[in-house]
Amino acid sequence: MSKSFLPEPYTPTFEIDEKYSRAVAYFCMEYAIDNVFKIYSGGLGYLAGSHMRSAYALRQNLVGVGILWSCGYYNQIRAEDGSMAVQYLRKEYSFLEDHGLKFLIRICGAMVWVKAYYLRPETFGTAPMFFLSTDLPENDDISRSITQRLYDANPMTRLSQYIVLGRGGARLFDELGVEPDIYHMNEAHAIGAAFHVLSRNGGNVEATRRRFVFTTHTPEEAGNEKMDFSLMSSFSFFDGFSTGQVRAMLRLAPDEPVFNYTLAALRLSHMANGVSALHGEVSRQMWQAYSDICPITHITNAQNRAYWQDPELAAAYAAGDVNAFRQRKRAMKKELFRVVGEQTGHLFDQDTLTIVWARRFAAYKRPALITEAPDLFERMLQRTRRPVQMIWAGKPYPTDFTAVEIFNRLNRMGEKYPRCAVLTGYELGLSRLLKNGSDIWLNNPVVTREASGTSGMSAAMNGSISVSTNDGWIREFARDGENCFLIPEADTGLSPEARDAADCTHFYSVLENKILPLYYETPEQWDKLVFNALRDICPFFDSDRMADEYYTKMYDR
Repeated sequence: MSKSFLPEPYTPTFEIDEKYSRAVAYFCMEYAIDNVFKIYSGGLGYLAGSHMRSAYALRQNLVGVGILWSCGYYNQIRAEDGSMAVQYLRKEYSFLEDHGLKFLIRICGAMVWVKAYYLRPETFGTAPMFFLSTDLPENDDISRSITQRLYDANPMTRLSQYIVLGRGGARLFDELGVEPDIYHMNEAHAIGAAFHVLSRNGGNVEATRRRFVFTTHTPEEAGNEKMDFSLMSSFSFFDGFSTGQVRAMLRLAPDEPVFNYTLAALRLSHMANGVSALHGEVSRQMWQAYSDICPITHITNAQNRAYWQDPELAAAYAAGDVNAFRQRKRAMKKELFRVVGEQTGHLFDQDTLTIVWARRFAAYKRPALITEAPDLFERMLQRTRRPVQMIWAGKPYPTDFTAVEIFNRLNRMGEKYPRCAVLTGYELGLSRLLKNGSDIWLNNPVVTREASGTSGMSAAMNGSISVSTNDGWIREFARDGENCFLIPEADTGLSPEARDAADCTHFYSVLENKILPLYYETPEQWDKLVFNALRDICPFFDSDRMADEYYTKMYDR
């Protein structure tokens, strides 16, 4: 055993397992740690939160670095007409420790104070973590606003946020007097850390690459964030380097006008990974035309079973006690349906097959796909024999007006049908209730658009069956008809509209011909399906495996 690389008073009480002794600093914009700690928006945060829990359980020498979003992402509420509304509330977190760790960094020509707050591992069972804030009395109003809202709609504010996470996070370790062996950028938001390390070592790119690894979550080149070089330089993003020097270090043309965050991360890291086997393949193909990038492997995302799985349900499964398992599942459905009733006034039935679609609202995830055949959708919700209940939940980005409109349209449908509900406030607490109380976890993104997806993993840990397009993590899990149901893939030559129509029709075919007969007419076969999914979901899709793989495939190379 060995000690953490953190100095007092930040040294955790646990000893580090020798096989995880390399000192790692893990940078991420958001972490879903606990329902009371509202500094996350969606899947990236859920994934990072599970990683921090597993790093703690495995006693890894890893430290998380994030931002303390004083107003969080946003509170999702309803306006008087029932439509979605956005609310920002300032939070003070008494469990974060202030040890007076404060320093200045330059942002857009001004010196800005950054304070680091410490989250002790024992508080929530995570790796030791630091959260950076500029929302301090020492700063002016503009500087204070940098760390108020996660993914602020103003691109200049977001650029400043990336500087705080990247350069501020790297400066944090200077202030602590320690040097991580590895800087792990979970997405390219933290690329400023690489420029800070470059400035310390005289611009030695190879020495910097040896210290950096990079995880990409974006399966399309167009989705990777880009920004004007001159604008970034005016914001002091490159830590003293000129745009010409940066272009040379990144092997770009002398007149290249655009800075590509992901390409920079691939050229300033010694190893990168996609977040599923399919995403690894897609990423290698996406970037194969670019020279001088690091190798891209894959480490499939996972979720932390110790956090997500209901202990009573797990005990019934381990004992093979089907009756106890059914009773617990009915009780968990009752807990979910209480929230449905409180939010919508609809009374759901515990013995009715319940489908849930819940995750971040985004067009490629197609939240409204099954409504695109209105007759089939209405028939599903009005059937008296083998009835079905449907629940949606999720947060769009506040300025993604297309996604907000989809949410509102579904909400209006929910008002019309007693067996349909749209819930607000999709955070860790509601997510747990939905995964515990669902029978079917619906996942229908456009194939290859979902890098991994993880919500179905924690749903399966709680007896919910995935019905999914064959994308992301599901390709490594699926045994169609044995532990999940796959929506047959549409022909690749179809237009987007025809593809969506085909996927919608295929969903209803699977529901009518496979799911409903199994659930209502052969419940013992349904139980077998659920138990198969529970057997197959762990240990591979438990984040302990994922956290271990990051050391063996990324940090120790």
